Amino acid sequence: MTTYTATVTVRLKRGVLDPEAETTKRALERLGFELEALRSADQFEVDVDATSASDAEDRADEMAQRLLANPTIHDYDVDVTEA
Repeated sequence: MTTYTATVTVRLKRGVLDPEAETTKRALERLGFELEALRSADQFEVDVDATSASDAEDRADEMAQRLLANPTIHDYDVDVTEA
């Protein structure tokens, strides 16, 4: 078994209201930054023992589907690297 780090990034789907991002976007614009759009995201790093990177990705994907993300309102990405 090898230890892998799976990074799961969860963000709201386009069209879903994101008040945290809107508040931050307005604050950045007041500071002089020009932005087209801003979205907030949560990132989870999970260390898992697995037989392959593909197996680690499958396990992290299942974690995202079952708990970390709500498929109705969230999109997510999984990135796996060897720890």
